[in-house]
Order: sequence, then structure tokens, then C-alpha cells
Amino acid sequence: MLALEDGRVFEGAAFGAAGSREGEVVFNTSMTGYQEVLTDPSYKGQIVAMTYPLIGNCGINAEDSESRRAWLEGFVVRELSAVRSNWRSSEDLDAFLERQGVVGIQGVDTRALTRHIRKAGAMRAALSTEDLDPKRLAAKAKASRGLVGVDLVKDVTCDQAFDWPTDGGTGTCGPNVIALDYGVKYGILRRLASEGCRVRVVPAQTTADALARARPDGILISNGPGDPAAVTYAVETLRRLIEDPPEGRPIPMFGICLGQQLLGLALGARTFKLKFGHHGANHPVKDLRTGQVVITVQNHGFCVDMDSIPGNDLEVTHVNLNDQTLEGMRHVRLPIFSVQFHPEASPGPHDAHYLFRRFIELMQARHA
Repeated sequence: MLALEDGRVFEGAAFGAAGSREGEVVFNTSMTGYQEVLTDPSYKGQIVAMTYPLIGNCGINAEDSESRRAWLEGFVVRELSAVRSNWRSSEDLDAFLERQGVVGIQGVDTRALTRHIRKAGAMRAALSTEDLDPKRLAAKAKASRGLVGVDLVKDVTCDQAFDWPTDGGTGTCGPNVIALDYGVKYGILRRLASEGCRVRVVPAQTTADALARARPDGILISNGPGDPAAVTYAVETLRRLIEDPPEGRPIPMFGICLGQQLLGLALGARTFKLKFGHHGANHPVKDLRTGQVVITVQNHGFCVDMDSIPGNDLEVTHVNLNDQTLEGMRHVRLPIFSVQFHPEASPGPHDAHYLFRRFIELMQARHA
């Protein structure tokens, strides 16, 4: 049973792990890529409902995971495929979720659930294979902590720094990039490596002094879960790097998703919670500098308030054509830019891969 905080209840059949979980329920409109969704650290604290009706038909493989494990609190589908058919598949979805401790429910009218969330907004929910009392389960949902004001980055970041493998030797002499792991997707690291970068991933609590001592050519500020305003240590680190760069030379920075929100806060803007967030692989975004419209992958529940951007140092570069929210910005004097969507496209369209090349050009210009 899935119960929402407003008392709406959805019943179905259990799969995956047994037990009870609580989290914010959101919907994802992707038609493919459920494995990437399951292993995206940005879904920590959330129960994800897929709008595509048949899930699990490709099974699970060893190549497509976006992190070391599944992070979401629960998984909601219309129909769990009884058959998996893919030459790379090594495990079925049911067994994977059971092994990962993720509770699943199938047989839910996901269209009705999605319409309800679009109207009422994303809300707290409880999912259980054990407690099937609707009122009690709804009360548990209402009493759960939600996402606002909660630092979930500390739960998903790496414990120790590590080097990401270079891409077939092409990254042995490229720019040195430090990726701040606020919940980074492997797809971002793969894309940097494929562009010739040498990538070192560091924990979220890494200080500005430690980053300065590492002398990187650039800093990737990653995606991640939850409320950016609660990750105060990250905001302070970025603010220090921007205001007092090592050796007086600004470090090129590229923020993605949560990374954009943290940059916005560090530069004096505000963030706010979206009504039901952006989760899917089909969001149109316009590049205001070129007029080009790209289809993007998105997964966020918070956003930088465009009207709160201070002074003349920040320029809005991208807007969402569905709701006109901020999707990209750049600093007019410093080599800093960010986007709210996921240009690595794991999974999804590859329209925005050019942004990684832009990051590399900024790093190359620093040494010119």
C-alpha cells in the first residue's frame, strides 16, 4: 500500500524488498532508463513512480548503474514485466530491488497518481508491505520529515577521495578536474573522462583550502539530493573559492543540477521548492545565447529563483520552456557556469554534450 499525506491511498502487489519506507513521492516521465533512475543518488529521500506503464523488461546489467547502489526509498510501477530480455541483463528488477532493500509496488494506477501529484504537488508518502491500515499509513506519511531543510548529501557522498579511470588512455595528459561529490552520477564522470579529463572525486565536506592545495584545472560541482539550502558547508566552500581563489587566479567551475543551486546560493541568490519537480528525459530547454532548444534530462525538486539573482555578475543562459524556470547561468567576469539539467544524458538525449566541451575550453584558457 502507498499512502499520501493527504489521505489518498493506492493499493497494489509488492515486489522487491519487504518492509516500510517513507519519502516524498514524485513521478518520472522517462520511457527508458529505469536502472539509471534507481541508482541516481539524487533520488535519496524519494519514492519514484514511473509514468511509463511497463518496467523491468530489460532487467538489470552491470554497465548502466549511476552509482554504487540504489538510493531511492521506494519504486512504484503500473506493471512489472514478468520477462526480462536483453543480452547484457544479469539480474531481474525484482531480485535487484530485494537485494538493494528497496520496496516496490506494482499494479498502481500511475496515471491517476501522476495527475494527483501534478494538481496537489509532490508530497510525503509512506509505502509498506506490512502496515496496510490506510489511516495509520497516511498518518506516518504526514509525520515523516520531508525534504525541506534536510541535508541528504552527507548520506550519498563518497567516504574517501578516488580517481576515476581514464578513458582508454585519452585522459593521461588532459585537464585535472576535481569533482565535488554531492551525489555525482557516474555518467558525468564518464563524460569528463571521454573528453580527455583526469578526474578525481572528493567527498562533499572537502574544504576550500584542501581544494586549493590540490591545484585543479577545474572543479565539477555535481548533482545530488535534497534541499540545497541545508548543505551550508558546500555553499561556504564555493563562496570561499569564488571570493578568494588560490594564487588570485579564478578556477573554472561547472555546476550541474544541485551544483547550480549551490553556486546560486554561494553567489547570493535564493532557491525555492518546485511544486512537483522536474523528473524525466524530455524537458525542452532554450539556450538564450544561441536560441537553440535542446531536449534534456532532469531530476530536481528545487530551483534557483531567477528574480533573486543579485547585481550584474550573473547572466541567465537557459530557461525551461515548460514553466519558464531557470535552467542555466554563467558569471560574466569569472569562468563559472552551470545548468539545472543533466548534460551527460544518462539516460536520455545527447543534445547538451557540448557543455562539457565548454568547460574544457575554460580550463584550457586558464593556461593560455
